[in-house]
Amino acid sequence: MYDYTQPLSRSEASRAKVRQQTDIDVGGTQWALLPDVFSPADSKSSLAHLSLLQFPVGGTFLEIGSGIGLIAVQAALAGCRSVYATDLNPAAVKNTELNAERFGVADRVTCVHSDLFDALHDVPAFDVVYWHSNNVWAPPELDLTAHELAYVDPGYEAHQRYFREARNHLAPGGRVLIALSSRAGRAELDELAAAEEQRLITLDSTTVDEPEGPVVYELLELVTR
Repeated sequence: MYDYTQPLSRSEASRAKVRQQTDIDVGGTQWALLPDVFSPADSKSSLAHLSLLQFPVGGTFLEIGSGIGLIAVQAALAGCRSVYATDLNPAAVKNTELNAERFGVADRVTCVHSDLFDALHDVPAFDVVYWHSNNVWAPPELDLTAHELAYVDPGYEAHQRYFREARNHLAPGGRVLIALSSRAGRAELDELAAAEEQRLITLDSTTVDEPEGPVVYELLELVTR
């Protein structure tokens, strides 16, 4: 199992940099970043996963864990007619709203404060449900901040819930996607998916050089067994 203390150290270093709203460069574009929100400028994972995604142009898209709104905003810019973006961190919800306004897609991006799907009541079903997950396992007894929870998942509790609940928010023919990395405990996640009568299949992947060495970033689909 990957050493969960490493991403927690990265979380601490990234969070310490930002004490007030600032702009960050992400792929040559300026994005607003608020304190206590995951910064894609400090990780190669966000752009790596973005490169693997194909948005449902003309359709509907739900992003779980939106952070600054990078994926949600890009979904709207790509032509999705309706995008919902949720995050358990209230600062991230505000951050996504700021960037939706900045890039002129606030009319198509709805931001919701929600722990996974908890607050998604009476919303339409989606063509794609997507989560760039906090796929590093951590001990379940840890008491973590919202910023740290962007990096690790204690006991894989959030992943278990995602596997159980995501399909309930799909339109006919819709797809449940999840972005993982080679830092994830893949065997454990496969077992959790199987417990829900589902399995994970890899759609695409890319390998990125990180300080620790090459990391594989994958886009997977959760399908019925």
